[in-house]
Amino acid sequence: MPAEHTHIVVLGAGFGGIGLTIKLREAGFDDIVVLERAGDVGGTWQANTYPGCACDVPSQLYSYSFAPNPEWSRTYGKQPEILEYLRTVAESSDVTRHIRLDTEMLAAHWDDEASLWRIETSRGELTADYFLSAAGIFAEAKYPSLPGLETFEGTAFHSLHWDHDHDLTGKRVAVIGTGASAVQFVPEIQPKVAALTVFQRSAPWIVPRMDRQTLGLERLLLRQIPLAQKAVRGTWYSLIEGFGLVGFVDNRFRHPFELLGRIQLRRQIRDPKLRAKVTPDYMIGCKRAIFSDAYLPALDQDNVDVVTDGVAEVRARSIVTRAGVEIPVDTIIYGTGFTSTPSVFDRIVGHDGRSIAQLFRERPQTYLGAAVSGFPNFFCTLGPFGAAGNQSAVFMIESQIAYIVDALSTLRARGETRIEVRAQVQRDFVEEMGKRSAETVWLTGGCESYYTTAEGGNAGLYPNWSFEYRRRTRRFDIESYEVSA
Repeated sequence: MPAEHTHIVVLGAGFGGIGLTIKLREAGFDDIVVLERAGDVGGTWQANTYPGCACDVPSQLYSYSFAPNPEWSRTYGKQPEILEYLRTVAESSDVTRHIRLDTEMLAAHWDDEASLWRIETSRGELTADYFLSAAGIFAEAKYPSLPGLETFEGTAFHSLHWDHDHDLTGKRVAVIGTGASAVQFVPEIQPKVAALTVFQRSAPWIVPRMDRQTLGLERLLLRQIPLAQKAVRGTWYSLIEGFGLVGFVDNRFRHPFELLGRIQLRRQIRDPKLRAKVTPDYMIGCKRAIFSDAYLPALDQDNVDVVTDGVAEVRARSIVTRAGVEIPVDTIIYGTGFTSTPSVFDRIVGHDGRSIAQLFRERPQTYLGAAVSGFPNFFCTLGPFGAAGNQSAVFMIESQIAYIVDALSTLRARGETRIEVRAQVQRDFVEEMGKRSAETVWLTGGCESYYTTAEGGNAGLYPNWSFEYRRRTRRFDIESYEVSA
């Protein structure tokens, strides 16, 4: 029985996949299959359900420009509301009929002879003329390697796989890691637990979040006056874009932001010893700064201890620090973030037999974060150098969507069917990204983070203004590609 054939396969039904499908349909493409391994749309917002899960970009900006929502209940959307927004957009735009839920992509390879993609899924085989990946970068848990972990007799889980059946009330809980997820769930669980030990490798910069509920009058105005919503979105865009001054213009612009963080520390941490522990020793922006008004006060409670010695060993009911202190523990929660390269990229193989993951491990590389040399008829969202450290991911995704849809529309108009970015064009782009990254705070700020590779290079952030990126992706540059019928 021959494999089912479709014109376009989209991988993932989060912000990227839903947006791509909407814009492809608007451009006249309708033979589309969206593969989603989960049982619901939403991507990372379907997967992450830990207490306090929310976005750190204001909702008016962390949403599609073509699907504005005047009904956001807060400045920063929480996980249930963001997920409901994505469901509503998918349903109202009739994208859901293209989505195959509970369908995992097991393998995909480019068939050069047939000039198509062969894709094996958990529900059968597909072939496709074009394969578009919208796989999320915050979808797979990263676990620490801790000696003796297999001997632990309590409950242990990652924030991405929160155990909602496990009651933390009265428990002695250890949190490993102090990234963005931990900063959100620690204040939620602190009042419930008997003792909370936070194992901190490096202190994050915490700046005021200033979240609040939106007023009914605000929502009414946004419903009635679309220009008002555009103005609010534009204002947030400009404010967040300003972080680029710190990131890649000149690190001296960091001082006002660091002052804001130090004031926050002084105001919210009473104990000088604790304050010293949670004061960062690197430049703000070197790793992701976190917006929170609740995290620092949660640390300054009688049932909380911040440990900076690191973990030497895990035992049956305790954790031993490198200083030799044994801490009784009933539950371990990992707030250690996500893998830098989704494992699904190990299963996508180009015409030379290498996977995308192999290529990215050698060196983060794409063209414009959207195309990869060696992978014909393939595009992606938020590939290396397609994400920004100073702007909403949705803004960058929309730029890539416009570029990809223009590429496929251009090919259709020209009667051509095969496309691959030129290897030299990609090399030139990656070299440009390296040169522009050399003096950024990400590489010179005195820290280690997922912003950087093991060799100390840029792991994939776009080292320029997002509006400059939007300009570069506004038109599909066919001259950068090899195309044929």
